[in-house]
This record gives sequence, structure tokens and C-alpha cells, in this order.
Amino acid sequence: MRMRVLPKANDACWCGSGNKFKRCHKNSTNPVRQGRISPLRPVPDSIAKPMWADTGYNERWDEPHVKSPDVIERMRRTGKDAANTLAYLGTLVQPGVTTEEIDKACHERAIELNAYPSPLMYPGSVEPFPKSLCTSINEVICHGIPDDRPMEDGDVVNFDVTLYKEGVHGDTNATFFVGTVDEGSKRLTTVTRDCTMRGIEAAKPGNKLNDIGRAIQQYAEANGYGVVRDFVGHGIGEQFHTDLQICHYYHPRLDDVIEPGMTFTIEPMITMGQWRARMWADGWTAVTADGLRTAQFEHTILITDDGPEILTTPDDTSIHPFWAL
Repeated sequence: MRMRVLPKANDACWCGSGNKFKRCHKNSTNPVRQGRISPLRPVPDSIAKPMWADTGYNERWDEPHVKSPDVIERMRRTGKDAANTLAYLGTLVQPGVTTEEIDKACHERAIELNAYPSPLMYPGSVEPFPKSLCTSINEVICHGIPDDRPMEDGDVVNFDVTLYKEGVHGDTNATFFVGTVDEGSKRLTTVTRDCTMRGIEAAKPGNKLNDIGRAIQQYAEANGYGVVRDFVGHGIGEQFHTDLQICHYYHPRLDDVIEPGMTFTIEPMITMGQWRARMWADGWTAVTADGLRTAQFEHTILITDDGPEILTTPDDTSIHPFWAL
């Protein structure tokens, strides 16, 4: 199917209300604007930190794609902590709460867990990331910086949590509804959740990495949505990002064979309209080129002999239907 474009004035609105576009969302576009960003929060010296924590500099090394049993066990524990942190943040979502407040809660929870919030001071093209959490609202695809903008009734917001603990990283995210959300945004989020799970199901030993993207792209486009190309899943372990790339669309040259012991993220970003992105001047915030909404979910997974094992399922799966699958 062709990807969704803005309807004409007399067409049915994209939100699923049944009303004409001109009488529904045509004049209600309210682009996300960056608010004020607070100063960096400190991390106690007692907490083990990744290389970039104090300098904003990171030097990558050739980390094996297949992890040792010791690394895997540490990743299980850190992934669980990241998942429980994300689930906790989801309970704080309501109109009027700022993403700055959510970031503060994430930072404090990480410290309580004796973990470092991996995004904090991670090097970027302009400046290091200044917060402990990525918060992406409505048309923001990923890497939104928490600020003093209150979340509004009807928003959709994605929280991307990564913790560094025991020398490894656990990375996960989910999209949450703020108050009462329109039917179009609900459907987008449901399809994005299903895309994520279809990608995970395709991550079987013996399959190729591009089988993951094929499964995601086919399902997203069959439902009329776009798949962002600019950002991909990644290998993860003792490093936040290894050189293993997981495209969420079919890439013919990404034909590495999936092996037991591999650990990586699957995190498709699905759009209501076109898949193209544009960047804000901060060098971090990516938004859809057409201003239409986007959603995302993410798990860190381990490949076992029997198939993929999700390392980032929280203890309480009732908080979000994504985890209840």
C-alpha cells in the first residue's frame, strides 16, 4: 500500500473520527516546540560510569557479536532494571506533567538502582546529550530532549530508557498515551507494537538480519504506514552501540546470519505519513518531515538456540498492553 499523506479538506480525517478533515484536525496542527532545558544532573562517584560520562567522548572497540555467558547474565539483570524503570515512568504520564519531571524521575530511579543513565553525556554531532532519558512527543521520531513543556491531553509520548550497570547496557522504549488520544494515534501505536513483535519473531537462528526488517516493513506498509530509515536497531552489550545494525526495512545487503549468543535491539519507528525525517538544530531531535505522528517500541533481545529471548520485559506487564502480549 502507499504510505498515508494528508487528506484533502473534504476527505475523512486521518484520526478515525469519521469527520471531514477540514472539520477535525486540519487546523489543529500544533508542532512540538523545544522548551527550556535544565542543567545537567550529577551522578555519584560511587556509580560505575561509561567512558563518555565525564568527557562526552566515546571510543568504540571491536566487541564480539556473540556474547559470553557472563555478559549475557549481566545483560539479563540490567535489561530487567531498564524495563522496570520504563514501566515506572509510564505510570507518571498525564496531562500537565513535563518531560523534565519524567527525566528527573528516571535519573533518580537509575541512581537508586546503582546504575548510570546511558544517554547522559553521550556524544552527538553538536553537543553531548544533556539528559538521562529520551522523550519524543507526537511527530518527534526519536532522541527528543526532556524540557519544561507540559505534556498535553491527546499527545503520544515515547520514553527511551537505557541503563549502564555491571559493565553492560539495557535499552528499551515504549509509547504512551497522554489523557484521551484520537483513534488514529491509537491505531498507529498498536500497529507499531505489532511491528516490533513481528520483527522479534523473525530474529531466529539461521535467519538473516534483513528478515527482521522485511517482517516489519511488510506489516507496516500493509497497514498504510511508513518505516523510518534514518535510525536503526543496534548491537548492544558492554558498549551502548556496537557495529551490528538492524534495519527496520528490508535491506538486501544486510544478510548476516543470526547466531545464538547475539544481543541487539529491535526498535522500529513507524509513521502516519512519509518515512523521511529532518533534524532540529540541537543535533539530536528528529521529527517527521511532514509533521505527522510517529510511534516506537524497543526491546533488547538475546538470540538463543530456541529463538529470541526478550531481555527487557518488566515485572509488572499490566502497565502497558505492549508488555502483556
